[in-house]
Amino acid sequence: MLNGSCLCGRIAYTVNGPLTSVLNCHCSVCRKSHGAAFRTRATINAQDFAWIRGENHVTWYASSPGNYRGFCSACGTPLLTRFDQTPEVYGLPLGALDDDPGVKAQGHMHVASKAPWHDITDALPQYPEGADLDTGTRPDNGL
Repeated sequence: MLNGSCLCGRIAYTVNGPLTSVLNCHCSVCRKSHGAAFRTRATINAQDFAWIRGENHVTWYASSPGNYRGFCSACGTPLLTRFDQTPEVYGLPLGALDDDPGVKAQGHMHVASKAPWHDITDALPQYPEGADLDTGTRPDNGL
């Protein structure tokens, strides 16, 4: 089981299942929503996620049609992304985890729109657009 929380501590959650398709996303939406060069996130099964406290403090923003990013309404910590097209999975930003997830990014996606001031210096695969890191193909769900 993994624990996560927001910066101010109003919201906490647990993840009791595997983290898959771990990636660094360099799209402009991820960069803006995280205030960083990229967002590192994993895919989790929705049934493996549970709010422990503060769910009423989560604000949902429709960042694109059918994609909703949840963040703390008080401190702004990005906590979760849910998808109309695939409600059985969530996108989990790793930055809000309190525990070591035991996984690392498998690649970089949307590098065609990466921040011009950031250089990718690791040897992970780079995809100009989105990609399913397990198959090397573009996902249909906008994860």
